[in-house]
Amino acid sequence: MEKLKKLLANLPHPIRWALIMLIGFALLILGLVMLVTPGPGLLFIFFGLSILALEIKWARELNQQGVQGLEKIVARIKKIFGRKPKN
Repeated sequence: MEKLKKLLANLPHPIRWALIMLIGFALLILGLVMLVTPGPGLLFIFFGLSILALEIKWARELNQQGVQGLEKIVARIKKIFGRKPKN
């Protein structure tokens, strides 16, 4: 993501904004399509929101909520698999 930010920082704002909107919404739509067809839909949705979060506040907030939810899921999985078997 940092490489993308550096690449986009060199572009004028209107061009940068248009590219971010085009790429972000394209990935988001592809992700939604992949939810009902075979493919990594959730991954594309996450990437699309991450790119849109560079310019749009609601995408930034939604992306942050998604990351927090993912952290909770990972913590639960670690807790489940981290238990020692009782003898």
